[in-house]
Amino acid sequence: MKESAKTVATGNSERAILVGLITPRQDEAKSNEYLDELAFLADTAGADAVARFTQRLDYPNPRTFVGKGKLEEIRKFIEDDGDIAMAIFDDDLSTKQVLNIERELGVKILDRTNLILDIFAKRAQTASAKTQVELAQYQYLLPRLTRMWTHLERQRGGIGMRGPGETQIETDRRIILTKISLLKEELRAIDRQKAVQRKNRGKLTRVALVGYTNVGKSTLMNLLSKSDVFAENKLFATLDTTVRKVVIDNLPFLLSDTVGFIRKLPTHLVDSFKSTLDEVREADILVHVVDISHPQFEEQIEVVDKTLREVCDGADKPMLLVFNKIDAFTCTPRDEDDLSPRQRCHMTLEELEKSWMARVNDNCIFISAKKNDNIDALKKRLYQMAREIHLSRFPYNDLLYETYDTPAE
Repeated sequence: MKESAKTVATGNSERAILVGLITPRQDEAKSNEYLDELAFLADTAGADAVARFTQRLDYPNPRTFVGKGKLEEIRKFIEDDGDIAMAIFDDDLSTKQVLNIERELGVKILDRTNLILDIFAKRAQTASAKTQVELAQYQYLLPRLTRMWTHLERQRGGIGMRGPGETQIETDRRIILTKISLLKEELRAIDRQKAVQRKNRGKLTRVALVGYTNVGKSTLMNLLSKSDVFAENKLFATLDTTVRKVVIDNLPFLLSDTVGFIRKLPTHLVDSFKSTLDEVREADILVHVVDISHPQFEEQIEVVDKTLREVCDGADKPMLLVFNKIDAFTCTPRDEDDLSPRQRCHMTLEELEKSWMARVNDNCIFISAKKNDNIDALKKRLYQMAREIHLSRFPYNDLLYETYDTPAE
């Protein structure tokens, strides 16, 4: 399937096409959803996705990902367009696949992980984030040496670097493994430094914002902490963890904003960001922010929950589920004679609070961080949860935090 409509590239963005598969485990609707997300990733990276191609296969072609006929269709489209710079595939590609596809299409070939790494490199600001990105890049490149690395020995130089009979690929692999080892040691030093920083914060209650990428965590962080954390409608706008002190009524606690999760994110990328996720691991309370306006927000919740269970041991922590962006979700008036099934977009805030979403998790709240809707209710809930943790550590403060009236402005 191919989208016939093209968009005009803006600025210096590179024109790209997207390629995905429809498989027994990924139906057409799911494939289109993933390609929508891939297009958003491409836009975040600065590429202009002008067309998309999908093919129904039982499994990816081991040589070219898609079949021969589909590859020929893509090649003809690229030739007719004359200005396509890259093809982005929705799944990881092997070295063999990349080589074969490049040979046929004659343009730059990227897969989803490669695209995410490019965004990570663009977003990284601190030394910690840059080191973590560099480690993830080397771990991604290691199994792809035959294509991407040919003369790495020049980076080290010196006589006697190559052993007798050692091939170029073996030398390159050894250099990358050495770099990975050095970067891991740098990250261990960063971990020790951040552990000291966390220890110096004392016994203040720690609250961490978690969630899928681009659900509004940074906007909520700015609202609650009255800070100026970078936020925009792009994926992975936040890559570095930000910690701010927040005071609600007279109760102080620490609030951290963390990197967002995403589907099809390889484990080694998450492992590279262990330093960032330590804020989540050591948090007392997790605030799981959800974009309720997203059509597949239920699956996004599952992705985040799975990541927290596998990587951050977050399943045992108190959690508040915050459905954000209700301003983009509610509320289209419903005609009295409309007999079609009732949709979520017809629900008011009061109805949302009585819906299945509230019943599945009784500790949830519906807000709009952008419009400041229902934020007082969120602050009250956060106050109650943070107070419980605080009093478990400082029971003699019971009378001080006995009631909650109106959040301090």
